[in-house]
Amino acid sequence: MLISGSRLLPVALTLGYLAQAAAVPLLGNLADQIRIGGGDAHTSNSWRWFDLGRPDDAVQVISINVTPDPPQIGKDLTVRARGLVTRRIEEGAYADVTVKLGLIKILHKQFDICEEARNNNVTVQCPVEPGEYEVVQTVTLPKETPKAKFTIEVKGFTSDYAEDADMVNLKMLVDFIGRPWLSI
Repeated sequence: MLISGSRLLPVALTLGYLAQAAAVPLLGNLADQIRIGGGDAHTSNSWRWFDLGRPDDAVQVISINVTPDPPQIGKDLTVRARGLVTRRIEEGAYADVTVKLGLIKILHKQFDICEEARNNNVTVQCPVEPGEYEVVQTVTLPKETPKAKFTIEVKGFTSDYAEDADMVNLKMLVDFIGRPWLSI
């Protein structure tokens, strides 16, 4: 089942809402996935992402694409994410997000995924049934974003009470310094 919308659902909820809430460019760091134990990361000169989750996580990220590529400070950024939900996601699902500017932690916050979906009129609400989803989110990267390197870690959980609570685990890197001849 493919779903498109102006807001997020499971995969993008762990990314997009967190970006808006943090008012930092969390979504501009995405490309293709890497699993622990092998594979190359799909990268550009300014951003990349890694799927650090397990094969049995509730959300398996298939792909993430951004437009424009590379992301530009002060401009709209559209993220198109595809993922496979393997277990029902219910009330109580949450994501822990950490944002670092270089080595300095500038944000650590926990987000209630289902509440964020309700508050932002997401097309798919909790409970989210197993299946494949595509989500689209557009955000404006703030003009105040420093020209620096960011690291964003997103760890999502189905709930504190689930037998296997792991939902998703992503690490994202973005470099707004603007050295086109170097890659991060």
